[in-house]
Amino acid sequence: MDLEKPPPQRQDPEGCLVVAIRIPVRIVVLVLVVPVRMAWDALVVGGRFLNDTVLRPLGRALLWLGRAVFVWPFVALWRYVVVPVAKGLAWLGNVLFVVPVVWLYRYVLTPLGHACAWLARGIGAGMGWLYARVLTPVGHAVMWVLRGLGAVLAAIGLGVLGVVAWLGRYLLVVPALWVYEWILAPAGRAIAWCVRGLVWLVSTVVTGIGIALYWTARVLFVLPAVGLYRWVLAPVGRVLAVVGREIWDALGHAWRVAGRISLAVGRFLASLFRWVFVEPVRWVYRTVLTPVGHVVRDVVLRPVAEAARSVGRATRQALTAARESVRQARADFRRMLFGEPKQREAVARREPPGRETRTLGSSTTALTKD
Repeated sequence: MDLEKPPPQRQDPEGCLVVAIRIPVRIVVLVLVVPVRMAWDALVVGGRFLNDTVLRPLGRALLWLGRAVFVWPFVALWRYVVVPVAKGLAWLGNVLFVVPVVWLYRYVLTPLGHACAWLARGIGAGMGWLYARVLTPVGHAVMWVLRGLGAVLAAIGLGVLGVVAWLGRYLLVVPALWVYEWILAPAGRAIAWCVRGLVWLVSTVVTGIGIALYWTARVLFVLPAVGLYRWVLAPVGRVLAVVGREIWDALGHAWRVAGRISLAVGRFLASLFRWVFVEPVRWVYRTVLTPVGHVVRDVVLRPVAEAARSVGRATRQALTAARESVRQARADFRRMLFGEPKQREAVARREPPGRETRTLGSSTTALTKD
């Protein structure tokens, strides 16, 4: 199945000004960009070489030194000093504080709390009887008296409120409605009509002044600015845009060409460095240093390594024996202080232990027994 190729992009026709500007600009830009690109490539190669040969090994050495100076001493201090001391303090705190507090809570505070709870239940029962037999009837009687007094005061208040409402209606509301209907409303309509006429007059004057200012500003400022933009700034801008686009394209083209030139120069220098320095050093390493290194390894380094392994093995055995002695001494000291630990009593089990458990395939069940 053949894939259809996309149609080529249509290029806009270019004028003679663009073609006349393009070639000189590209030549000048190429001459200026080639040294910059070669310097940039040289800095990149030098930075990578410096990173691989100096900075990364130096960082690893500093990291190992930081671990040896700051991390490992604190780890050893935590593991061999802080943790054993903390365990000892925890055991001492348990013996001195936790066990007495538990004994005090179990044999002193718990019986005392039970006695206080029983006394509180008795007092609560007495208070409940007093509330049900004495306070409740007295409260009902007081509420009955207060309801009677409230009914009498409510009847008196309703009468007084009716009289005050009648007097307020005929002394205040009726005269106020007459004044609003026959005096204030006609006066307000006349004032509103005058205000509307004044607003119309002011709006007409302001509209005429605004139209006059608009046409004055349009003739004096807008039309000259439009002419200046259309006949001067737009053509100059188009020319500057063409020049800027060509300079940008020339920079990209020159940067790519300079990259190829820099790559060729770099390969030539690399080949020259290889045949002048690397190949002689490789020949010396392969034909001289490697046999000498093998001889040194077989004659000196391997016997020294075997001796170091023997010393390390003997040291580990001595440390293991010392550790076993310390563990045995600690076990003897614990047995001397606390006695022998209690042995668990053996309990008879109905199931056979170990691999002889009861299964359907064996003859120990009631269903398969012969």
